[in-house]
Amino acid sequence: MSTVRQLRSQRIKESVVFAMLGALMFCSKIVMEVLPNIHLLGMLTMTFTIVFRARALIPIYIYVLVNGIYAGFSLWWIPYLYIWAILWGITMLLPRRMPNKLACVVYAAVCALHGILFGALYAPAQALMFGFNFEQTLAWIAVGLPWDLLHGIGNLFVGTLILPMSQLLRKLMGYPREEQKKSG
Repeated sequence: MSTVRQLRSQRIKESVVFAMLGALMFCSKIVMEVLPNIHLLGMLTMTFTIVFRARALIPIYIYVLVNGIYAGFSLWWIPYLYIWAILWGITMLLPRRMPNKLACVVYAAVCALHGILFGALYAPAQALMFGFNFEQTLAWIAVGLPWDLLHGIGNLFVGTLILPMSQLLRKLMGYPREEQKKSG
């Protein structure tokens, strides 16, 4: 097979996989809506970013788009345009070759922190859309803090899956194994 054909085949494969991963994000959110603020979205966002790097934005924004189509493109949806990109960006900044023991802890901690800060990350859009002043914005964050703490705890637990899931996804995609140190 020629190089051009191989490249085209790889792009088609990735396009299909990205569509399925975006759908997986959306379906996982719907299935887990019975649990308040507990979901797999942070874990999936970080996993996709570790494996696909910049191209991870494709399944992430497929999820954001499908979520808007399903629930309606309303004011609640606007922060989704940047909230997941923040987690993607932080994940992109993490060292790629951390020891596995450290990676498990760091990935779970970052995922948990994103959950805890979700309300604070959402707040600037709320303030702009509803004309909140600084004190009102802080009050809005404070009222949501118990839900954000629950979000963070859920993200901490599912965040422990990021390393094994990223290793599995890399293997399933046929990507070369990322060289990570085995010891702590």
